[in-house]
Amino acid sequence: MSLNIRIEKTKNPKTKPDSNNLKFGELFTDHMFIMDYTEGMGWHDPRIVPYGPLELEPSTMVFHYGQAIFEGLKAYKTKDKKILLFRPEKNMERINISNDRLCIPPIDVDFAVEAAKTLVNLEKDWIPEAEGTSLYVRPFIISTDPYLGVRPSITYKFMIILSPVGAYYKEGINPVKIYVETNYVRAVKGGIGYSKTPGNYASSLKAQVEAIEKGYTQVLWLDGVEKKYIEEVGTMNVFFNINGEIITPSLESGSILAGITRASTIELLKSWGIKVTERKISIDEIYQAHLDGTLIEAFGTGTAAVISPVGELSWNEKTIIINNGEIGELSSKIYSTITGIQYGNICDNFGWIVEVS
Repeated sequence: MSLNIRIEKTKNPKTKPDSNNLKFGELFTDHMFIMDYTEGMGWHDPRIVPYGPLELEPSTMVFHYGQAIFEGLKAYKTKDKKILLFRPEKNMERINISNDRLCIPPIDVDFAVEAAKTLVNLEKDWIPEAEGTSLYVRPFIISTDPYLGVRPSITYKFMIILSPVGAYYKEGINPVKIYVETNYVRAVKGGIGYSKTPGNYASSLKAQVEAIEKGYTQVLWLDGVEKKYIEEVGTMNVFFNINGEIITPSLESGSILAGITRASTIELLKSWGIKVTERKISIDEIYQAHLDGTLIEAFGTGTAAVISPVGELSWNEKTIIINNGEIGELSSKIYSTITGIQYGNICDNFGWIVEVS
């Protein structure tokens, strides 16, 4: 795809926020990327314009039938002012996996990466430099036909917006408390669990609200059929260190998102000679490992938090305290290594980093 990206700069730039007081997902930069799709024309008119509201008809299909997908990645500024992205091609490839499931036309991966790089470079002054901060990059696609009827849309918008962010969880790198959900289900085999689509997150909200009311940060989902096998946390894939073996749920069910931080963590662990097993693992097995004293640590992985240690699980009125509620040695090492690579402080031996400028 060889389209030129038209750039229209804002005439009213915003005041940049204090990097030391950033929350997650509340502020947005001056510009956004938009590209349209029309059946018969394909993707066309890529442009960067001032960030602002969209004008869509009330009958726009995305409002009624939820045909939409999104991604999330981050841009980082190094000590010598270089701007880096972490595995952006993987996010754009995953967009097409979600697109295929939601009957959305595929995007050109290389062009999408270039669009993200162009937008980030334009907004480089928005990249915060305080420790643990970054510029969150949110690509997404919505269906835009003004039509009431259940069918795939024939028009779409592909957009990218940017947000300077701090830590996703208020706990930061400190262990979080997770509630194991046994009533509601998030996804089933044959469904859309492996896609990054808003419907997956909408269906998780009820359980998340109830978990927060009970004093927990997030929900750990079990499989939707037997409600027995562990799948993922609402915003993270999950790993367990049982007697030195790192176990994470297999993706074979098709109901778990194939996380990019998950894949990076597995690659990293294997490079250290640590045994990693991807398989079905039940909550009963986790509880038994806790009783046996072999559950050494647990952690989640995801773009937003990178690594989030799990200090406590609540399951059927049983409390599982992990590593005395403290961050584990391995969790800490993974976090330090991945973030070190992301911020350019550690040599990238895996080819994960893409330099913007």
